[in-house]
Amino acid sequence: MIEIAFHPLYAHALPAGHRFPMEKYELIPAQLLHEGSITKENLVQPIPVDDEIVLLTHDKYYVQKLKTQTLSLAEERKIGFPQSVALTHREWLITQGTINCSLSAFKNGIALNVAGGTHHAFSDHGEGFCLLNDFAVAANYLLWEKLVNQILIIDVDVHQGNGTAAIFEHNPNVFTFCMHGAHNYPFHKTISNIDVPLPDGTDDYTYLTQLQEAIQYLLPLVKPNIVFYLSGVDVLQTDKYGKLNISMNGCKKRDEIVFKACKQQGIPVVVAMGGGYSPDIRTIIEAHCNTFRTALHLY
Repeated sequence: MIEIAFHPLYAHALPAGHRFPMEKYELIPAQLLHEGSITKENLVQPIPVDDEIVLLTHDKYYVQKLKTQTLSLAEERKIGFPQSVALTHREWLITQGTINCSLSAFKNGIALNVAGGTHHAFSDHGEGFCLLNDFAVAANYLLWEKLVNQILIIDVDVHQGNGTAAIFEHNPNVFTFCMHGAHNYPFHKTISNIDVPLPDGTDDYTYLTQLQEAIQYLLPLVKPNIVFYLSGVDVLQTDKYGKLNISMNGCKKRDEIVFKACKQQGIPVVVAMGGGYSPDIRTIIEAHCNTFRTALHLY
């Protein structure tokens, strides 16, 4: 059974002006349940992650600021959200959800977090709507518990995963691959193990060809025990900020390429949703739901 970490009422952790497109975190599981793709048995609600586990990745002074709501105004602006107890609580939930997905993926081949993919969070500060780096925390947890010795992070969100790259810059046990828009946020990129910067207007054929070649190269090179896959749908041609020209079908085929390659080699996959900012929220929900449908079809 595929397990899905979900976080009810996530949007209500934010002020009203910030909720769209955060409403997607409630609407994705609702749509999948409505259409019968999943049942309630597929959904698992996490508890907040232990601070001890967070501190395997994040600086203790930064964590203390998050817990005590003492971020400076400059730190708040860098994150993009006003700090709140509810928002911090949700971030701790999301991070534990990704850890739960990691453990579930070993049993089921794949597990998906309805949220997550907070790849702009560094060890000592947050950026770009990201407070904690859920992939980094989960990866370090698996290494700490000696459940794995080699991890591959595949990040295909349109925005480069600068926080993730920085956290694992000197860690040979975690290999970071990021395919992103070259002329998009963050404007100062942190170097991943492999970055594939894409020009504005990149189409399906170019995008999927480069991804297929990269996956065929990466898996035998890294030989990962587990893959963390950030499947942002801000690559869509409809996205307000994405600048790429990827169709809905192209986005779905992207997920198929990653899932099929990992399944063929018996590599567990942990999936987080990442970004998506198309003007019509129905487009965002459909694209994200396609990731779940693809996983359900293949696994």
